[in-house]
Formats: sequence, C-alpha cells, structure tokens
Amino acid sequence: MRIGPPWFLLVAPGLGALAGLLYGTLFDVGPLTGAAIRGAIIGTPILLYERRLLAPRLRDRIRALATPLFLIATVALYIGLIVIGNAVASTVLNKLFRFMYSARNAMLMTDTGLLYALGISALVVFVFRVRDLIGPGVFANLLIGRYHRPISEERIFLFLDVTGSTHFADRYGDREAQAYIGQVFNALALPVSRARGSIDDYIGDLALVTWPLDRGLRDAACLRCVFDFEARLAAEAASWRSRFGQVPQFRAALHCGPVVTAEIGLERHKIAYFGDVVNTTARLEALSKTLGVHVLVSADLLDRIGELPDDLIADDLGAHALRGRAEPLAVAAIRRRSSRAAPVVPLSSRAATG
Repeated sequence: MRIGPPWFLLVAPGLGALAGLLYGTLFDVGPLTGAAIRGAIIGTPILLYERRLLAPRLRDRIRALATPLFLIATVALYIGLIVIGNAVASTVLNKLFRFMYSARNAMLMTDTGLLYALGISALVVFVFRVRDLIGPGVFANLLIGRYHRPISEERIFLFLDVTGSTHFADRYGDREAQAYIGQVFNALALPVSRARGSIDDYIGDLALVTWPLDRGLRDAACLRCVFDFEARLAAEAASWRSRFGQVPQFRAALHCGPVVTAEIGLERHKIAYFGDVVNTTARLEALSKTLGVHVLVSADLLDRIGELPDDLIADDLGAHALRGRAEPLAVAAIRRRSSRAAPVVPLSSRAATG
C-alpha cells in the first residue's frame, strides 16, 4: 500500500529517527535519544522532498536532468539539507534537552556523522534514480519478487496517445519532437502518481498506464487521472505555446479485465501482461481515433466503476466490433459536464454498429 501525503508527515520523522538510532548504535554515540532526535530532524526534510511534499517544482526540475547531473545536484541538495537539519537539531538538543555544554559545540558534526549522512543520502539517491528509470510500481514489485511467478489478476489499462506528434515532427524535426513528447510524458507523471497508477511503458508517442482493479476503481481514479492530466495541460497552456508553439492534445482509451502478470527477462527484467485485455485496449485506442472521441471507455470498466463523479458524464456509443475479438464491445465517451444539471446518458446493450 502506498503511504499518502498526510500519513507520510508522521512516517518521515519516524524513518529519520530509525536512521539516527542505527547511527548511534553502530558508532556507539550516546545518548540514543539524542541520535534519534537528530536523525528525525535531519531526515524528515529529505524524505518530504522525495515525496514531493517539499519543494516539488525543484524536485521535478532536478529529476529531469541527465543522470550524472541528477546525482550531483541531488547530493548537493542533500548536503545542504543535512547541514541545515543538523543546525536545527543541535539547537533543539541544546536548548530543550541541554545536550552538550554549548550550542556551538552541539552544532559540530563529526566526520563520521557527515560521512554516514552522505552515505545514506547517496544510497537514497541511487535507489530513487533506479526507481525513476523503471517506474515506482515496477521497481517495488521487482524488488519484492511479487511477479517472479506468474499471477492471475484483474487490472485497468489506459492507453494514452499524444495526437499530432507526427505532424509536429514533420514541422520541427525529430529532435524537437522528442523533446516535446518527453515533456508531455513528464507532465503525465504527477496525475498518474496522484491516481496511484503506474506508467509501465512508453511506445513511441503512447504511454501505457495500469492500475490494480480495486485501486483504479476507487473514486474513479483511472478516469480522474485522464482529466487531471487534461487540466494540467490547460493550466500550463501559455508555457507550452511559448516553448513548443502548441498545447498537447491526446486520446485515451481505458478497459479492464483479467491478465496474467509475470516478470520476464534475464539481462533486463520487465513486468509484462498477457491476455486479451491489453490487445482490446489497443483496439479501443484505434477506435477512439475513428470515432473522433477524446476519452473512450469500455462498458465493462464503466460497469465496474458504477456511479461516475458528478463532473463527468458518459455518452453511450453502442457496441462496436473490434479486430481479434469475437463479440462486439459496448463503449462510451467520457467528458466533463457542461453544467451540473446535464443528464447522464446511460449505457445500453445495443447491437453492433460497426
């Protein structure tokens, strides 16, 4: 279970205190209470920073850097936070707990303490960079070996395609197109994280996002993700026009169902999904283009979600035949309500229309 921001405000000091206790135990630094307090005060800002609860814009900029620059910038930032945290911790220990005979003496950090803090920081930086490279959800599952043996489960799939990217590349060139698509996917990361989803793959100008069924259904998180992304692009429209001359547009298709999830590969490990659901979602993405629909969702997923959030409405598009699928699939277009009083159009099981 992913720990949410409110709870992490309590968890972060605890983790920092544990690191302080470990340091006090390994190097026989006493009293341990002082080591725990120092660890909590030093470690909390670093952990809050990594959870985007402290300086989120700075964190996003640093994470977008090339790996060598990312490592240098992050370690430098950690050193700053360690120095400041140590000063605050020393003041607290001296003024409130009379730790050491002077505030100045309390603020002195031993070489061992600094090296320990830097070592822990470097380990954190490395772990988070690896997590970024392969995705938080994939990283955690690979680490615990959850899918080392194939598992049957139900998941929600979102295929999100950046429209107009080929035209953009023809106009501005492949390098600029790569920068453009890269920034679009960077903007997608936060809405997916907030919806507790996982970006499992990028295929050209298409992103594959997944959720375990219960997590994606909760509060219609999978749909919220799409419209939160749309809202973010709209809010940053001026910046997109200034940098790229246009605001990104996209199509999204969502479907759910049973899959077999397994860890594959030897030299390069990857979590892969096997089942008709993945292919059907890809066909829905193609169908959304044919129908001119911005967000297309299968009736199977809508039935699982149940009542939609008040600001979303489903327009029934009937059942459509999809290549490789024997039975037509009922689908609906999802959009924001133009007004609160707009009626919901119910889905029906009409005969195939195409």
